[in-house]
Amino acid sequence: MSGSAVPQHFAPRWGQESARVDPPAVGGEREVLGGVLEWQRATFESKCAGVEPGRLSERGVAPSGMSLHGLVRHLAGVERWWFRIQFAGEDVPLLYYSDDDPDQDFEALEGDPAEAFAVWRAECERSREIVAAAESLDVTGIRKRTGEPIALRRIMVDMIAEYARHNGHADLLRERIDGATGW
Repeated sequence: MSGSAVPQHFAPRWGQESARVDPPAVGGEREVLGGVLEWQRATFESKCAGVEPGRLSERGVAPSGMSLHGLVRHLAGVERWWFRIQFAGEDVPLLYYSDDDPDQDFEALEGDPAEAFAVWRAECERSREIVAAAESLDVTGIRKRTGEPIALRRIMVDMIAEYARHNGHADLLRERIDGATGW
């Protein structure tokens, strides 16, 4: 190690009671990418934990229509879109989306947030099954928009980025709801 000082005051970890498992610091590509994606999923869930159901649908700051309830609906749809529809080629309907109403995930929040979390958890579980069954990260699905192949590796990287971006949104939404902060 270099002569650099090690900081003594780190940002507080989010919810010490959280079930998040740190992703591996070393390992194969599949293990590391899978571990980071799982950590991001668990981080999102922990950012929503303990919020009263009615407050999960509170929108952040105008003009944004973003809420924790909307984010969980959006992430369920993204899991389904990338892993089930584009990668595995499953013939399943889109979640919280239609061409006539593309922003249902964030705007149509009359449903029960607990149901939205159950749908998201089920989509995450199906995504895990699909990844586990793939022979390698080089296996490809087909992008619906272009018809071009896309590797599972790229999908996993994009999903990590998707969760990281929305975990930042969840940080701000949660702090606005009840002042809770952490990483």
